[in-house]
Amino acid sequence: MNRFKFFKEGIRNIKTVGTVTRSSRYLCDKMVNHSKIHNAKCIVELGAGDGVLTKHILERMPDNCRLLSFEINEKFLDTLNKINDDRLIIIADSAEKLEDYTRQFKMEEVDIVFSALPFTVIPKHIATNIVRLAQKVLRADGEYLQIHYSLVAKKMYSDIFGNVSVYFQPINIPPAFVLKSLKI
Repeated sequence: MNRFKFFKEGIRNIKTVGTVTRSSRYLCDKMVNHSKIHNAKCIVELGAGDGVLTKHILERMPDNCRLLSFEINEKFLDTLNKINDDRLIIIADSAEKLEDYTRQFKMEEVDIVFSALPFTVIPKHIATNIVRLAQKVLRADGEYLQIHYSLVAKKMYSDIFGNVSVYFQPINIPPAFVLKSLKI
């Protein structure tokens, strides 16, 4: 999907897309570089969008790793379904059903959850529930990485995980933060 089509979809569905621009390669690199992706066997991606981060994850994850990517936007799903990689499992459903799908695909212990869900526009109780589910499916010492465009929701990650590190990426429109939490 090109930038203009992404922009149109972002404007049309801002409450589910959360932005009008796709993540820059710099932001995708920052997300992946702050994870232990080289050791991962099971990865979950929440809010895969048009697959820009998905492709970065697939390029760096081991051959024996599986990626479960959630997306609800039909136009983005069309683009995601064009990615030809047997390690990728695309879920056209809400991240609220995360635990059901990790069970279904026998991913009992997830190593990393990458998320680009727009939690600042999702009702707080739903956002909190999704992050709690992500924390629940992570293995001990598993990693949760989240894209945000402000630090308004930082406390939610501290409350759920007990820790959060913040990495700023200015080379993105808009500039973004990667929030990282570990399951202790």
